[in-house]
Amino acid sequence: MKLLTGNDLPTGDVIWWTGSGWSRHVEEAADVGGGGDALAQAEEGARRVTAAYLIDATDTPQGPRPAHIKDRVRALGPTVRPDLTLKPAGPSAGAWVI
Repeated sequence: MKLLTGNDLPTGDVIWWTGSGWSRHVEEAADVGGGGDALAQAEEGARRVTAAYLIDATDTPQGPRPAHIKDRVRALGPTVRPDLTLKPAGPSAGAWVI
């Protein structure tokens, strides 16, 4: 599974391609398959995203999970303040461990 990620141009937030737009939540990301490079160029050209790139991911019951630790950290949100993360704090709340 391939996901397209990048940063929102106005805010700098990490965003994920959903198949029809962008989301801050990796759970909403869609597999872009082999068309990801062209999509990344088109979205950057339209100034909707910056620094777009493809990543490997696995499909889980909770949604896509980035394969690389760097992108798992990006998907969780800021690490400097736990209250700003995008995921619940504990395993009982459905969070996945980095």
